[in-house]
Amino acid sequence: MDTKLQLIRQAKQGDAQSFATLYQNIYHNLYRFALYTLGNPADAEDAVSDTVTDAWAGIGKLRQEESFESWMFQILHNKCRRKRKEYCHRPLEWTDALADSADESVLDENYHLRSLFGKLADQDRTIISLHVFGGYTSQEIARITGMKANTVRSRESRALKRLAAELKE
Repeated sequence: MDTKLQLIRQAKQGDAQSFATLYQNIYHNLYRFALYTLGNPADAEDAVSDTVTDAWAGIGKLRQEESFESWMFQILHNKCRRKRKEYCHRPLEWTDALADSADESVLDENYHLRSLFGKLADQDRTIISLHVFGGYTSQEIARITGMKANTVRSRESRALKRLAAELKE
């Protein structure tokens, strides 16, 4: 039996350690998704924390065990969407906490890319984040976001073209 599926089944039966192991395996992707969606480290941590709390409370209702990760991302996506509505007129706060490197030239480049990323529409940021950080296909992203797969692909394509054009300038 697949170890991951076994952990999910144990978590569904109330085994907190199994749930913690599952969570540890996807924490970084959840956090990066929230961080790039919300643009604020504290809000990202809160969103991930709320997601984990809700997921643990609702793990028994998970119908398809093999969908655990996409289920978690769907919960996080909804949390992030609600949070963005709270401060829809507030710009994203890109801070040095978002930097992946201490190299000054890389920091400048990362800041520029993050600034451009922050200017994308919420849905476009979500799609790209799910694809890049979650590794999801357009079909899976469509299921998570409630969009059609063709819409996901076209929005992602247009958003990436906009980013590429802005980076060249």
